[in-house]
Amino acid sequence: MSSNPVAATVASLMPRAKEELTELVAFKSVADFDQFPRVESEGAARWIADALTAEGFTDVALLDTPDGTQSVYGFLPGPEGARTVLLYAHYDVQPPLDESGWTTPPFELTERDGRWYGRGAADCKGGVIMHLLALRALKANGGVPVHVKVIVEGSEEQGTGGLERYAENHPDLLTADTVVIGDAGNFRAGLPTVTSTLRGMTLVRVRIDTLEGNLHSGQFGGAAPDALAALVRVLDSLRAEDGSTTVDGLAGDKVWDGLQYDDGQFRKDAKVLDGAELIGSGTVADRIWARPAVTVLGIDCPPVVGATPSVQASARALISLRVPPGVDAVEATGLLRAHLESHTPWGARVSTEQIGQGQAFRADTTSPAYRAMADAMAVAYPGQEMQYAGQGGSIPLCNTLAALYPKAEILLIGLSEPEAQIHAVNESVSPDELERLSVAEALFLRNYASGAS
Repeated sequence: MSSNPVAATVASLMPRAKEELTELVAFKSVADFDQFPRVESEGAARWIADALTAEGFTDVALLDTPDGTQSVYGFLPGPEGARTVLLYAHYDVQPPLDESGWTTPPFELTERDGRWYGRGAADCKGGVIMHLLALRALKANGGVPVHVKVIVEGSEEQGTGGLERYAENHPDLLTADTVVIGDAGNFRAGLPTVTSTLRGMTLVRVRIDTLEGNLHSGQFGGAAPDALAALVRVLDSLRAEDGSTTVDGLAGDKVWDGLQYDDGQFRKDAKVLDGAELIGSGTVADRIWARPAVTVLGIDCPPVVGATPSVQASARALISLRVPPGVDAVEATGLLRAHLESHTPWGARVSTEQIGQGQAFRADTTSPAYRAMADAMAVAYPGQEMQYAGQGGSIPLCNTLAALYPKAEILLIGLSEPEAQIHAVNESVSPDELERLSVAEALFLRNYASGAS
């Protein structure tokens, strides 16, 4: 790959890329300001704005979005009459979870065994660096042949819809011929992949109340209705015996007809313990890309340490439901809430609240942009043909952009291959993947500008 001038330039820029990713990872930019200071997210946004300004972007702005966070926008003008490409990433990250589970501090980029570890290294601060590398490589080899818009979101992980609402209120801002979403990942390291579908998502909080206050279990247990036990019953109703998701009225039998995911490889990627069975039915690809999946994200109840012998008066849980393309997320939210309410036992009081929501997405893989990307990836990954895969995660902005700009082509690439372990402890990015995908993006922009296919 180094015989290609663009690839050689990207290779020479990798030490700088590591320094910049180190600086960006150091911001604790979790967009939950009850847990992490707002100043951390604001600092990350300013860092990106400064980086865009240094690269010659005009109209660089910190956009105050309706959910109280900031997204970063910039425009880099290209040749007159050129096409416009929008590059997307996000700088907000998931909380580090249990910091004691990290081998090295989560907000200090650390190299180990050929990978760079840190929260956001792959998802998705590495995506910001990928875009910068691609543009720098083009500038050093004849210039950027398209108009480039960059948008870096500040609350993607929270699903609060700030950037979506902002885009809807400012529909001219993000107009583009093609959108490259840098927040997906190769099916595995070294196998170039575009993500052609995304599952949608809904987040629902459920609360169950049975008593005016906690009661002594020795005096009242056995007859007094236990809110925590009621909640356990409700949560159990969301899965069949084999672990398949069962929300009343929500179909769960669709089939994935693209790239398949070997059971053994999935067990390895997911780090499933010996003896533990995979859940659900159908192929792994069916389960994670084509069917709904419910996950209990958290439960409010007394911890084991310090627990008292009490019948619980109240209990809460936060539930995530992933929905495949073809299923309306609004309808799925209604079905989930109805299911929770109808399966609450013993006449307990139940309330549900929608916290976040995003629609599923399906791309048109026959478009010229996909052909240009296939050619680019063939150079960046010699001997490999670009693959199409689904992704179980959600990027709500995709559907907003597709609705606002129905003629725009949308491609999803990125650094979140299985070894990256995004959202988990010890998240990491492969510098080899960062280098190759930066080359692929640069060559794509060149191919797309010239109409090559």
